[in-house]
Amino acid sequence: MINLYFIGSAGSGKSSLTGAYAGWMQSRGYDAVTVNLDPGIEDVPYVPDIDIREWIKLKDIMKEYGVGPNGAQIIAADMLALNINEMKEVLDSFETGHVIFDTPGQMELFVLRQSGKYLIDNFDNNNSMIGFLYDPVISRTPSGFISLMLQAASVQVRFNTPFINILTKSDLLEEKEVDKIINWSKDFMELNDAINSEVPTLRTQLNVEFLSALESFGSSHTLFPVSSTYMYGMEDIYNIAQQVFYGGEDLEGKQMEI
Repeated sequence: MINLYFIGSAGSGKSSLTGAYAGWMQSRGYDAVTVNLDPGIEDVPYVPDIDIREWIKLKDIMKEYGVGPNGAQIIAADMLALNINEMKEVLDSFETGHVIFDTPGQMELFVLRQSGKYLIDNFDNNNSMIGFLYDPVISRTPSGFISLMLQAASVQVRFNTPFINILTKSDLLEEKEVDKIINWSKDFMELNDAINSEVPTLRTQLNVEFLSALESFGSSHTLFPVSSTYMYGMEDIYNIAQQVFYGGEDLEGKQMEI
């Protein structure tokens, strides 16, 4: 079973991609289970098979602890670990080869709180993969792109699992913008030139130093453009997961062995 976690900043399109990717898989005859881990989301663009809101309700937390929405989100993030056994019991009732986790909108609540790592470890870290979502608007500028690279690197260090970098909502960009961003992900020299072409500031120098550190870290990874609206790029996500866990073998054959 492959556990795929979509992680990214608020508004990067995690929930939309969860629904689109699950729909894409099911349209090709593959079973996929969706798990919503965001207790604060109101409108989910898909029907979660497992929903953390069945165990954790922000309004109840606000009332019990006398906190506002932000405080309730923090408490809810810590409470996530308390419901793992119940969630696993429900998950075990499904016969599936692929589980898609839609993580909280506020990325730091899942990435930095201990409950996020605890959840991934307990849902079989050896079969887990992270899809890190690059917001297309932020990715348009060299400084914005580097800030997302730094976030991706921190997530990769935090969880130490196989990784795929995804440029979401790429249909909102012109084709030449997508090509430019993809080239930045492949070629640090090109990204460095783009940084230096910006108006020189202290931030520019910091970005150059950040880029040097990322290059030393070995965090240069190709971005895969996807669109949840037009359903393209889903096959790339699927193929990467297949290569990582099954050496490219078809998932259907693995499902038969479960």
